[in-house]
Amino acid sequence: MKKIAIVGAGPGGLTAAMVLAKRGYEVEVFEKESVVGGRNAELRLGDFRFDIGPTFLMMKFVLDKAFKEAGVDGDKLLDFRRLDPMYRLIFEKFSMDVSSDSEQMKREIARCFPGEEDGLELFMQAEEKRFQHIYACLEKDYSSIADFFKPTFLRALRYIPFGRSIFDYLGNYFNSEKLRLAFTFQSKYLGMSAWECPGFFVILPYIEHAFGIFHVQGGLSEISRVMAEVAERNGAKIHLNAKVEELILVRGAVKGVRLEDGREVLADETILNADFAHAMETLVPKGVLKKYAPEKLKKLKYSCSTFMLYLGLNKTFDDLPHHNIIFAKDYRENTEDIFKRLKLSEDISFYVRNASLTDESLAPKGKSAIYVLVPVPNQGSGIDWEKEKAGFREMVLDAIATRTSAGDLRPHIEVERVITPAAWASSGVYQGATFNLAHTMTQMLYFRPRNKFEELDNCYLVGGGTHPGSGLPTIYHSGLIAANMITERDRKPE
Repeated sequence: MKKIAIVGAGPGGLTAAMVLAKRGYEVEVFEKESVVGGRNAELRLGDFRFDIGPTFLMMKFVLDKAFKEAGVDGDKLLDFRRLDPMYRLIFEKFSMDVSSDSEQMKREIARCFPGEEDGLELFMQAEEKRFQHIYACLEKDYSSIADFFKPTFLRALRYIPFGRSIFDYLGNYFNSEKLRLAFTFQSKYLGMSAWECPGFFVILPYIEHAFGIFHVQGGLSEISRVMAEVAERNGAKIHLNAKVEELILVRGAVKGVRLEDGREVLADETILNADFAHAMETLVPKGVLKKYAPEKLKKLKYSCSTFMLYLGLNKTFDDLPHHNIIFAKDYRENTEDIFKRLKLSEDISFYVRNASLTDESLAPKGKSAIYVLVPVPNQGSGIDWEKEKAGFREMVLDAIATRTSAGDLRPHIEVERVITPAAWASSGVYQGATFNLAHTMTQMLYFRPRNKFEELDNCYLVGGGTHPGSGLPTIYHSGLIAANMITERDRKPE
């Protein structure tokens, strides 16, 4: 029975752990924190519960597949609630409730953008074909350049809008800039600007409208908790408070891990679920890497970061929907500040989740757990967050008071946690880039760090820094891809 060591109990590592353990491998997972989940973990502040990172699930069928491969039915272990409307988009002078019900969505477009409602049907019909071809590419690994010449990718080529951004491409269906934003803000899921994010990712809004989005009762962190339980039930061992100090290398092959306490754990294969660039910089002995040496990591393109507020409040907000996306008055200028000028905007875009509206388990009765996310430049900007933190917090709270129905939250705050890009960076997120490597065409598929890592033998990558990319569903895919590659390799005759 071969042994697998997994560094990190994030969603990608847990996916691989529960699947490989089910297939009979001896699996040990080493997590530096006291809880599983990584950025998909739970944050508890007194009696209030928050998701640290992802707050809704799309492409639920990917998670269903992962649980099935692990031998369980996820619907029997977790309570999924489909949300409709999916979210409210708040512009300067009006708001729009976005629905995955096509007829309701057409009525909402007609209300907000008269005459543009027929574009929705054109969008859904055309993008269904694109999704079918591109999704097949995301399920495969890209270990060699030859993978580009396999039938799956060749069939998808004509559906990839090379040289066009997602914002430009939505002009095929909608004229209004704000209506296009309603279908392109999803580029922020990747930490990218809608004017720079490749048109390839037009599949994201299609996926939301075609399959809907889900909340998990108890928070999305429940997925990681249940994954860990399934992995252990299948025979895996998960070690918490077990920080990996370094990979053990013998002639370019990973032979296991060395823990911070000095223990060495040998393994036939090692899976890295740590932040990619941080892992390359800290876990691999100096002088080993060439393609991803520290000086070359600095030259790669990274996503934006996020300024986070987790607020436990002593009142409820029945008029504030579960998900709210508030656009800056000049959204493009705000985006340019984040991605090009690398400065803080006074006119911000932000996201507010009022999950207590749907899920009473997150806060005591009569109270709310409010989650606020503001896209900001990553640490490559040089912004001094010790200096900016307090003032920026006040500006965010002012924006919530004036741009949403929640009003001034300050008098109602019982508990609070703030996470800045500097805090993300100190926790092991390279440059505080919370969505990992940017998803440019030169950093995707074969050109992204590969699931079977190209610089070290017996080493596999999962998580947002490898193929297929960041976001919960694609991270689950990375765990499945790594597990399948290891299994297929072991099935081949020597």
